[in-house]
Amino acid sequence: MKKSRKPSSNKKLFTSESVTEGHPDKMADQISDAVLDAILKDDSKGRVAVETLLANGVCVVAGEVTTSTYVDIPKIARGVIKEIGYTDARYGFQWETSGVMVAIKEQSGDIAMGVDSFTKGKSGGVVKEDLENLGAGDQGLMFGYASDETKEFMPLPIVLAHKLTKRLADVRKKNIVKGLRPDGKSQVTVEYSGEKPKRVHTVLIAAQHDENVESAHLKEQIFKQVIKKVIPVKMLDKKTRVLVNSTGRFVIGGPQGDAGLTGRKIIVDTYGGWSRHGGGCFSGKDPSKVDRSGSYMARYVAKNLVAAGVAKKIEVQISYAIGVPEPLSVRVDTFGSGKIAEDIIVDIITEVFDLRPGMIIKNLNLRRPIYRQVAAYGHFGRNDLKLSWERLDKVREIKKLFSAKK
Repeated sequence: MKKSRKPSSNKKLFTSESVTEGHPDKMADQISDAVLDAILKDDSKGRVAVETLLANGVCVVAGEVTTSTYVDIPKIARGVIKEIGYTDARYGFQWETSGVMVAIKEQSGDIAMGVDSFTKGKSGGVVKEDLENLGAGDQGLMFGYASDETKEFMPLPIVLAHKLTKRLADVRKKNIVKGLRPDGKSQVTVEYSGEKPKRVHTVLIAAQHDENVESAHLKEQIFKQVIKKVIPVKMLDKKTRVLVNSTGRFVIGGPQGDAGLTGRKIIVDTYGGWSRHGGGCFSGKDPSKVDRSGSYMARYVAKNLVAAGVAKKIEVQISYAIGVPEPLSVRVDTFGSGKIAEDIIVDIITEVFDLRPGMIIKNLNLRRPIYRQVAAYGHFGRNDLKLSWERLDKVREIKKLFSAKK
């Protein structure tokens, strides 16, 4: 006689991580985006692809820039490092004493030939720009995601992970928790029952600290001032596992502990691993690069579709070819939550949204110095910022088409 199986609880665990602004990779992202912002402030049509490396007391800023303006890159880099909090030589990396090297050249003419949409006068200045026919800055595939799981239209694990690292930075800067240094990380595991988050299973915090800080006291303060301030009371219980500085010590950190590089935290920047990623980072890239603008557009599309009730969660993929204005493909996945067929959702997308790179730049107003602010704590779900790709201004139009196609 066969034993009867116990009914499945349908319990699932999902984990996401975040890092503070003082993490070396995030420092690199912020420096790259600060350079981009400085250029866009004076030259909105500037072409920028800037990478930053931080290691052993050295900051290297390299890449391709084509612009009519001048920016003091070493000054910008030092300003970011100072603002983040590397102001003490004991941290092993200090804004005044660290060396800054710059290796910048102009954008390749072969790339510009396929991307430029400018008509130039005799003096070389731009007379007219044809944004409708602006080609994509490179080939590639981009993903955007949204769900009705949180008010941010984001997965809960990454929302909590970002809030923890942001709070960790805040308590350091305000000296609420004494003896903290700029580097830090968080990791959150959420337990789901089916598709609904039920409780926080595990919380990890890694907080860089001064040499003389007493470990037990620091852990107590971080639990009280960071974890309990962020994680909803109803999601913490006696079974929740909390780990703070699980090696027992985190004094050596920042670029002294690990080299930092632009573009190494692309999952932190997006959906915490919940959605797929095309592989291209955002930071240091002007909006002619579809790695950035295409991903922002895909998020904008997904969020408006979920808000309109088309699906409870949705992932949008867009792909491009260098120099070609029209996207090569558009795909959606509703993970079984869609109210209508996915091919019809694609029809709605192409009817409501203009996915050409130039029109994305125009409609989302991306040629502005707005990027340093999203280079830490996530590019999406930022209800603390007024970001054009987070607007819900297409919901009514989508609902109208959705009703007609049901």
